[in-house]
Amino acid sequence: MTGPVLCAVDVSNPHRDDHVLRAAARLAALDDAQLDVITVVPDYGMSVVGTYFEEHHHDKAVEEARRRLNDLVAGVVGEEANAQVRHLVVTGNAYDEILRVAEADGASLIVIGAHKPDFRDYLLGPNAARVVRHSKCSVFVVR
Repeated sequence: MTGPVLCAVDVSNPHRDDHVLRAAARLAALDDAQLDVITVVPDYGMSVVGTYFEEHHHDKAVEEARRRLNDLVAGVVGEEANAQVRHLVVTGNAYDEILRVAEADGASLIVIGAHKPDFRDYLLGPNAARVVRHSKCSVFVVR
């Protein structure tokens, strides 16, 4: 691998992505690659829904996501390894932001969990399915 391993996690569901992060850490270690861990905060500011939130809601949400992301990574890979991980908190649509960051950073691999499948996306959640379909690099889906 030449670029980092980008692992996408959802910090709003504690411990649901522990196994995804463990898999990403193992894959990054195989090639001594940088591990980047990303979580995406929804952007409600531009919609009608955004008018119902207080002025600094987004900033508070990003700060809370950053804290949860750090706690998640430290808890799964340990404090020492966590210090080497790049933590990314971005705002927007999950699959769009994962793809944007992967391309901008030259990621060699995206690691993502297969969550929330429905009848249309049998065994693969909608965000994971879109990342797999549109990614310019390899994608490892953890079930």
